[in-house]
Amino acid sequence: MLRVVIDPGVLIAALISAQGAPRALLHAWIEGAFELLISPKLIAELEGVLERDKFRQYVTVRDARAYVAILRRFATMVPDAKLTTRLSPGPGDDYLIALATAQATNALISGDPHLTGLKNPAVPVLTPRAFLDRLEAGNK
Repeated sequence: MLRVVIDPGVLIAALISAQGAPRALLHAWIEGAFELLISPKLIAELEGVLERDKFRQYVTVRDARAYVAILRRFATMVPDAKLTTRLSPGPGDDYLIALATAQATNALISGDPHLTGLKNPAVPVLTPRAFLDRLEAGNK
């Protein structure tokens, strides 16, 4: 089974928009197409962002908390990876690369250009659409 880490930004997009690749990615995970790995730092970032007032127009606090609870319950919780060097132009993203690398995942899924634009990352960094295309190609 494929093992992936999904950037919190993609997880947020999957929650607040019923359309698009992030939501399709969430459905693929629910259907068992891949194993989603999460860590305490990833969940803390997701919770912190979803608590911001600007997200109230998209989702209630209660629904945001329920979403995070579902991820905690059904995704695979792994320890945060230790950071030893800077890995990306956006230092806030380094933990995601370290996590995906430490867990020997098949992909890190992100829409962040700081991550998708990396040259020769240790783990492939794919956009949600690119990962979905690979899933589809593997099922044919």
